[in-house]
Amino acid sequence: MASSEPSVNETLVVTATYNEMESLPALVDEIRNHLPHADLMIVDDDSPDGTGRWATQLADRDPRVTTIVRDGKQGLGSAILQAMRHAIDNSYRYMINIDADFSHPPDVLPRLVTAMDEGDGHDVVIGSRYIPGGGVSGWPLRRQLMSRCINFYARNLLRLPLRDCSGGYRCFRMAKLAELDFDMIRASGYAFHEEILFHLRCAGARLGETPIIFTDRRYGQSKINIREAFIALRVILELRLFGCPKKAKNDVSEEDACSSET
Repeated sequence: MASSEPSVNETLVVTATYNEMESLPALVDEIRNHLPHADLMIVDDDSPDGTGRWATQLADRDPRVTTIVRDGKQGLGSAILQAMRHAIDNSYRYMINIDADFSHPPDVLPRLVTAMDEGDGHDVVIGSRYIPGGGVSGWPLRRQLMSRCINFYARNLLRLPLRDCSGGYRCFRMAKLAELDFDMIRASGYAFHEEILFHLRCAGARLGETPIIFTDRRYGQSKINIREAFIALRVILELRLFGCPKKAKNDVSEEDACSSET
């Protein structure tokens, strides 16, 4: 493992990896091109293809890069959560999560940051596939239907004021994330995306979206499958049944925090 010193820069870009050696070097270049003042964190689940080794070497020669190589596949959600803890501990203002496979367009990175202060300001801005101007390219019909159904399910059960609840391309305000009790997070996989939004909504977070064109990965294979989809359905149902945490740090009631705006 290699890590940088605490950064004075305000934005940390995070990508979680597993067998992304074909895409990661080019992605790092694109992040540097579009958000040159940001720091970078790579969380790798001990990729057999050498992704973690390459990322560790990058961190060794670049103090603005932090690499964590974990023991085995621990899940996307746990990787993002570990990065969130790091961003809070190192006093970043924003953290952006981006997929390593180029499904999230890197040229949108500056827009995600800018959108945080639009209007009354946001605590989370999602790169959204399902608002005007957004879309999906390269997905088969079955994958599109699965995504739409999960989003409909999450939006209505969790009463989230969003069109894209499962999209992972997000910018977070760390001051708001720091209010959450991370020990309450159940999901370690893809269901983390919906769960963290639920907890933020219960904490009174201001949620926003900006359009993106999501493109199916350039290299490698997708890690999401039917099993992950069913886990997401179960986690969302459990969140609905148990409701907002009773000891929310900003003392927002469930009725107020989880009211529908869609």
